[in-house]
Amino acid sequence: MSITASLVKELRDRTGAGMMECKKSLVEVDGDIDAAIDLLRTSGQAKAEKKASRVAADGRIVIESNAFMAVIIEINSETDFVAKDENFINFSDSIANLLLDTDIKDIEQLSDSMLSNNQTVEEARTELVTKVGEKISLRRFSKISDAENLGCYSHGSRIGTIVSLSGGDGELAKDVAMHIAASNPICIDENGIPNELIEREKKIYNEQAQSSGKPPEIIEKMIQGKMSKFIKEITLLGQSFIKDPDISIGELLKNSNADVTKFIRYEVGEGIEKKEENFADEVMKQIKDSAS
Repeated sequence: MSITASLVKELRDRTGAGMMECKKSLVEVDGDIDAAIDLLRTSGQAKAEKKASRVAADGRIVIESNAFMAVIIEINSETDFVAKDENFINFSDSIANLLLDTDIKDIEQLSDSMLSNNQTVEEARTELVTKVGEKISLRRFSKISDAENLGCYSHGSRIGTIVSLSGGDGELAKDVAMHIAASNPICIDENGIPNELIEREKKIYNEQAQSSGKPPEIIEKMIQGKMSKFIKEITLLGQSFIKDPDISIGELLKNSNADVTKFIRYEVGEGIEKKEENFADEVMKQIKDSAS
């Protein structure tokens, strides 16, 4: 029987196992998806089956670097308690080191890659789920390589930044990385701001100014002033340096004949919608379910 991509995807969705493990299981049982689930469960690959739909919005940001490259990765758990577990910490550190030593391009390739203990990353992840009892997700990673100066900064394990400088030195790169972690700019300069964000802000400021009843030429100056302030607040070069608010990051870099060529900032759980639990509602649901 031909094992289709859709069949592999269905098995992966139902078990949480890696794509290669799913395909191997389907081949072994001639495409019988229920038999493949049993096979995966027996081999320990589907221990996380019931946890696959949970929201994992906590976790760790891990950074590893050498003289040539820096890598940053976010690995998620469901709770801060598990994020501080020694098994979770060791797992996430091993993944970051693997990324630093290899040319892995994406999460799928990462999941199928081998760790030093001869387990695949997916096998190690599934084993960890069994140990800690929570959903564990490899969410994202990025790399910066071939930089003249690399800067890395971690605020605990919840925020991390890596930055590449042309010019300057390592100390400046670290200062800029620390600033990015604290101030969260969305891009390096005005050229990186999405047009839709600019237009949205202009519209808001225009509506605010029109309601003031002032002459058009004054309104135009008000809008320009607010947009200039907005751009400074969200761009790295326009922000005031956290160590010396009297100068901007742009001025700091200019004084050192340096430029930021790239930066990456991760914060645990950003963009993930956390499920809000209501204990009273959950109790009532259980009562109703038991009565029906």
